[in-house]
Amino acid sequence: MRPGFQQLQYAFTAHLRDPEAQPGPAGIEERRLRVYRELFYNNVEGFLANAFPVIRQLLVDADWHRLVRDFYARHQCRDPLFNGIAEEFVRYLQDERGAPPEDPPFLPELAHYEWVELALSIAEDAGDPGLVAVDASARTDEAERELADPNGDLLAAPPYVSPLAWTLGYDYPVHRIGPQFQPTEPGGETTWLVVYRNRQDEVRFLEINAVTARLLALAAEQPRASGRELIATIAAELGVAAETLITPGLTMLQGLRERDVIVGTRR
Repeated sequence: MRPGFQQLQYAFTAHLRDPEAQPGPAGIEERRLRVYRELFYNNVEGFLANAFPVIRQLLVDADWHRLVRDFYARHQCRDPLFNGIAEEFVRYLQDERGAPPEDPPFLPELAHYEWVELALSIAEDAGDPGLVAVDASARTDEAERELADPNGDLLAAPPYVSPLAWTLGYDYPVHRIGPQFQPTEPGGETTWLVVYRNRQDEVRFLEINAVTARLLALAAEQPRASGRELIATIAAELGVAAETLITPGLTMLQGLRERDVIVGTRR
């Protein structure tokens, strides 16, 4: 049995989270309860609206508030930081929400796509961004960048993929979704994107093809392989002669380096 003050705390917080199902504690004026209910909910709702502006724009008010209230009532947030609410919301959509008929089918992926920008903008360690990430390994601090030669030969040496670059694959073309484009079924092919933070600390998104995504994944899996060796591996997987991919492969690597997706070659 919990002490009386803890019972009061649990009853109070349960009411704040789900006032329709959980009555307020006895002896507390309804007017005061309403102030707390509105204050707590409005803080969470306002943060989510700012963190997921596309989703907020797509959903009518009733559907949006129904979604937020369900998250607020059901999901047990474990991150003590306020900005962690966005990641908790993504996890709720992935693992708990299910697929109510009123939800757009792309909702979990779109939420992840919107969250990634926030996550990378404040990232200190490039951990797994979850859901559909292919590569999000290594540390993000500036010392890691010093391990790369920015002017290295991308064919002769191992390309160094920025620890601040995440390769993501989605079933829906999430980067195109908006009021004028809301697909009801997944696209025929995976949508590949790289989200990265450049040397000016700007978060950018780049649409890539499956071959580029495979190259970035191989560079992470085989950190000692030279660019030429990585291209040869892809050529073998595609069943073509390696030499036919050297020139376009080098162009690809150089373009990624120009954008700070690749920060150079490993020293």
